[in-house]
Amino acid sequence: MKKIDQLGIVLKGGKIKSNKAQSSQSEQETTSDFPMQVSSLSCELPTLSDKKKLVAGVDEVGRGALFGPVVAAAVILPASALPQLALAGVKDSKQLSASRRLKLAEEIKSTALDWRIGYATRNEIDQINILQASLLAMKRAVLKLQVQPDLCLVDGRQSLKDLSVPQRTMVKGDQRSLEIAAASVVAKVWRDDLVMRLARRYPNYDLTANKGYGTQRHRLGLQQYGASPQHRLSFRPCRVDTIQN
Repeated sequence: MKKIDQLGIVLKGGKIKSNKAQSSQSEQETTSDFPMQVSSLSCELPTLSDKKKLVAGVDEVGRGALFGPVVAAAVILPASALPQLALAGVKDSKQLSASRRLKLAEEIKSTALDWRIGYATRNEIDQINILQASLLAMKRAVLKLQVQPDLCLVDGRQSLKDLSVPQRTMVKGDQRSLEIAAASVVAKVWRDDLVMRLARRYPNYDLTANKGYGTQRHRLGLQQYGASPQHRLSFRPCRVDTIQN
């Protein structure tokens, strides 16, 4: 049976495979369990004495958008897949074309031991602010994982509150860690697909082109038609007076 969420869309989940993975780590914390080394793949990879340790990369997308939820992904990759994904061009989703992101997202999901999506709604963004909503979305993605990671690598400076899994933050992690970059790609493709579907419901804001971000045509739509139920009213561009005809 398909599960429908509060955004009125069909939920998509990750899939679970075997039980090997390893990953990168943050500049803010070091421990003897995960000593740092720089690999030939231009990513910071930990040297794991126990190859069975599982590391999840966690990232969010959509913080700067005016429309829709902020979306996060948590991805656990097998160590054996890291060189292949690096050669395939997995990197920060913002540096990839839409077609390339889509292809890489499918490869990441088919390779991952587990991957999950979490998000915070427009109402939650307006209630607790975009930073806290982004952290909440990332935490939800981690909590949905059915494969329990030994470590979470979290993009940015802020750690996830009350998370039972050990974690490390990594500034610009989507540029430095394959796991975080993979999460960035998966989250971006998932969110873009959601916005494309919502664009059919809210056709006045050029969402197909801007994916919810504040382009000139999007702002003009806000001025002409006002905000939709999916616009973030805590963002100033969404609080506009409509143009009177």
